[in-house]
Amino acid sequence: MRRIAYQGEPGSNSHLVCKQHYPDWEAVACASFEDVFAAVENGDADLAMIPIDNSIAGRVADIHHFLPTSGLHIIAEHFLRIQFTLMGVPGSSLETIKTVHSHVHALGQCRRVIREHGLTQVISGDTAGAAREIADAQDVSQAAIAPPLAAEIYGLQILADDVEDEDHNTTRFVVLSPELIEAPADNGPVVTSFIFNVKNLPASLYKALGGFATNGVNMTKLESYMVGGEFTATQFLAEVDGHPDDLPVRRALDELAFFTTEVKVLGVYPADPFRAENA
Repeated sequence: MRRIAYQGEPGSNSHLVCKQHYPDWEAVACASFEDVFAAVENGDADLAMIPIDNSIAGRVADIHHFLPTSGLHIIAEHFLRIQFTLMGVPGSSLETIKTVHSHVHALGQCRRVIREHGLTQVISGDTAGAAREIADAQDVSQAAIAPPLAAEIYGLQILADDVEDEDHNTTRFVVLSPELIEAPADNGPVVTSFIFNVKNLPASLYKALGGFATNGVNMTKLESYMVGGEFTATQFLAEVDGHPDDLPVRRALDELAFFTTEVKVLGVYPADPFRAENA
């Protein structure tokens, strides 16, 4: 059986998106993002499912540091509408719970229900891990905020559904492969992800990106971060609509190379239908 690695414990959102899109694969839980990348790099897993952006929390910072040096390639993307559930052990209720356990971001995204019930927050390393913790404790005063899948896995009862504050809470995941598998051109919308370095000089980024504007290429993502803790150069992760074989994209990438010290394509993959539905 083929294997796909994810960060977190069984019942997490990463586990859920693996089950949705790779139902016949074995989903392999890893303690850290570093472990996920290592599992694919050393052949313990065939693919990795990694969150890269959240509509509320923004980018998943660690991923941007692992991607450029990992040797892995983006071959697909999937968007997951995040649904959080308040859950407790059998016999618990909204009247018995006093504390709520979850990842710090999940707690921050579910402030309303926490405030309404006067719950004390307890930070856990993972949403599904929080569910496991309260299942182990068997204490009716403890609750967890986690995806519904976690309640099913750990034998918990759901006390309240859809407790997230914002109904647009969505996480974008990318699928990573040791092989570069490019989506074909002229077969539906495509996203091209790449990184590039520019020298820390006046107007260097303006010049580097000018080709995308003049060729009418839509850039959907541009994020910067320092390389090696140095202030002399900046690395950017960018994404554009289109395929490198499309003439406008090819011309824009050629112009980008002229003004940068390195350009590396991370992936050319089909755009998730979510993009068009929410345009």
